[in-house]
Amino acid sequence: MKVTVVGAGNVGATCANVLAHRDFLQEVVLLDIKEGTAEGKALDTWQQAPIDYYSTKVTGVTNDYAKTANSDVVVITSGLPRKPGMSRDDLISTNANIVKSVTENISKYSPDAVIIVVSNPLDVMTYCAFLTAKKDSSKVFGMAGILDTARYRAFLAEEIGCSPKDIQAILMGGHGDTMVPLPRYTTVSGIPVTELVAADKLETIIQRTKVGGGEIVNLLGTSAWYAPGAAAAQMVEAILKDEKRIFPCCAWLTGQYGLQDIYLGVPVVLGKTGIEKIIELQLNEGEMELLKTSAQHVKEVMDVLDNMKVTA
Repeated sequence: MKVTVVGAGNVGATCANVLAHRDFLQEVVLLDIKEGTAEGKALDTWQQAPIDYYSTKVTGVTNDYAKTANSDVVVITSGLPRKPGMSRDDLISTNANIVKSVTENISKYSPDAVIIVVSNPLDVMTYCAFLTAKKDSSKVFGMAGILDTARYRAFLAEEIGCSPKDIQAILMGGHGDTMVPLPRYTTVSGIPVTELVAADKLETIIQRTKVGGGEIVNLLGTSAWYAPGAAAAQMVEAILKDEKRIFPCCAWLTGQYGLQDIYLGVPVVLGKTGIEKIIELQLNEGEMELLKTSAQHVKEVMDVLDNMKVTA
């Protein structure tokens, strides 16, 4: 099995490194436009193999998509990272052109590959890749919900004083400040989170989750990379091992939740063909209202992309 990660920045390099450590792939190709960057990080990861005991070969290339041929899964992390004071939406014009170019090249050499988009603004860049790839939406989707729920679960673990391993949660909507954490679907070893965390503290954690990416941008001066890279790697593993994992992913909706022709975070089943099923939860009136508000925000930015005619 072969996986390509496009973009050897912090997120892409982390994704490649995590995948190598999982030790189930024959090869990970790390590609970047900047001369030497992918080669250097790939070499560093390969030299880590004797220390951490894995056999997956990591190959770095500079803008040579021929080396990515016949990839089973491609992870797109290319694009500019956020800077302090910059919203994800500010990135749309520049990153849309980058994602379009990457998708065209990937489609040329690996036409059957599953494409996972990580570039921001996530929901709209996934839409951009879908329009460019011209393949079934089950094979083009975005990484967002796994990262967002990880932040939510990490914050809850701190508050409760338990292991994050024991927290299960679902989160829906756009990857941004309008995301919709769902306390009603959050449990700690089967115990409803509402029995362990006071309502006011739970609301504080929800609000912190919504701006979790921005919190790290303000601290570091750039976007997060360890958790996003690991989240993308987890999706790759679920697909190639045909694990049928249920994850929140940015998926193309065709009427689910009353929403049509939009990429939005929803729970899905991931297996060897990509998204094998979109799960429709029975949301209550308040939850559905929040989801539709989030969807409206995403749709507005999708309309901006459409009006730019980047993918025309």
